[in-house]
Amino acid sequence: MPKVTSLPQIPARLTMPKFTINLISHLVAFQARRGKWVGSISRLVDAPIGRVWIMVSQTKKLPEWMPMVERCTDLAGEEGVPGYVRLVSGFMFPQDDGERSWIKERLVSMDSSVHSFVYKMEASNVGLDGSVNSLKLVDYGDDSTLVNWSFEIDPVEGASEESIIDYLGFLYKSCINRIGSAIEASSSNKI
Repeated sequence: MPKVTSLPQIPARLTMPKFTINLISHLVAFQARRGKWVGSISRLVDAPIGRVWIMVSQTKKLPEWMPMVERCTDLAGEEGVPGYVRLVSGFMFPQDDGERSWIKERLVSMDSSVHSFVYKMEASNVGLDGSVNSLKLVDYGDDSTLVNWSFEIDPVEGASEESIIDYLGFLYKSCINRIGSAIEASSSNKI
């Protein structure tokens, strides 16, 4: 979510309660999103940041920690380089016809030095074209990592913002919860 770095100085005679200033900050941030629906989920993973990064940044490992993903296919470009395009398919979003969901994603940015990446959904059969997903890792000490997954989507006609945000939060939280076990399974397969 865009951050409001400062508010204009308010003359002393017009001072407002802190609640009002916070409300103004949120309204300014909301306007900056231009009508997008946004959400984020953060969870701790019991694994060092380097191991978490290896798991979440590689397309071929996606099905290991995203249980609803069956396949990831490289379509264009080089993985890890902005412009890279992949096709993710599986049962991420239920389809009326029972078919698998598919999402064509383009890598917008990836910065291994700060353990973060951003993907944009370019086309799909799930109605979330134009959505942006950002993932950022923070070293939380004691061999644990904070995973923050944020998303921004265009409003979905006929759907409730709260329902969509809740569903995506649930979906992404379930994925984050599997990262630790995916790392353990990956390590035990190498032995």
